[in-house]
Amino acid sequence: MPTPFWQKSSYCGEGDACIHICASPTGTIGLTESGDPRGATIRTAPIALAALLRALKKGALHD
Repeated sequence: MPTPFWQKSSYCGEGDACIHICASPTGTIGLTESGDPRGATIRTAPIALAALLRALKKGALHD
């Protein structure tokens, strides 16, 4: 199995509070935080990630 190529978010400044993302050969998207890149990884379908990003951009997700 090939090693995933993780990319840091373009919105990330300096420091350890960033999101890393990778695409797998199976078509899923992986997300992890830069503070612990070998820690927990979330895997999702591209369509689900797109829906989440749309909701975040609209401000639809509030506490």
